[in-house]
Amino acid sequence: MSGCGSLPGRLLFYPTLCYNIVMAKLSLRRWYNRIDAVVILGALPFRGMTRQLVEDENVRGVVTLNEKYETKYFVNTKDEWSEAGVEQIQLCTPDFVGSPSQDAVNEAIDFIYKYKERDESVYVHCKAGRTRSATIVACYLMKENGWSPQEAYNYIRGKRRHILFREKQWNTLRQYYESEIKT
Repeated sequence: MSGCGSLPGRLLFYPTLCYNIVMAKLSLRRWYNRIDAVVILGALPFRGMTRQLVEDENVRGVVTLNEKYETKYFVNTKDEWSEAGVEQIQLCTPDFVGSPSQDAVNEAIDFIYKYKERDESVYVHCKAGRTRSATIVACYLMKENGWSPQEAYNYIRGKRRHILFREKQWNTLRQYYESEIKT
């Protein structure tokens, strides 16, 4: 995907990742939350979580909305996911300044529906599971339930209080709603 990469994201990656880990350790935030029978919204799925996600949560698909450098050291590669029986797609979306493109949204939703038809789960993540991945999950919920962007946001927020949408994410949701839901 062209234009993927952000200097603010690179500079703030490790400090903000550490912050997320501390918040989870203090039990102020869960690392991931089940949104419905299919979708789990979460932060980076560290390698040590693979067995739990596959065995306990029935994850067979992973949607990664990170830049390449974010997944370089701590998470499974596409091949490692495959060895665990999980298919991964990576939709490069810059942290802090980016929102998934409409093409990325549609690709992610098609991927989620493939696993929905099999009664299997999909783990949708970015670094913290707050913005990029939450945008995809909101679009999925709009399609699944015919909801408005606000209804989808409110539903996710009821399950994962620390999601954060800025103007770019709201624009992505409104654009998806206008082109795919409202028509």
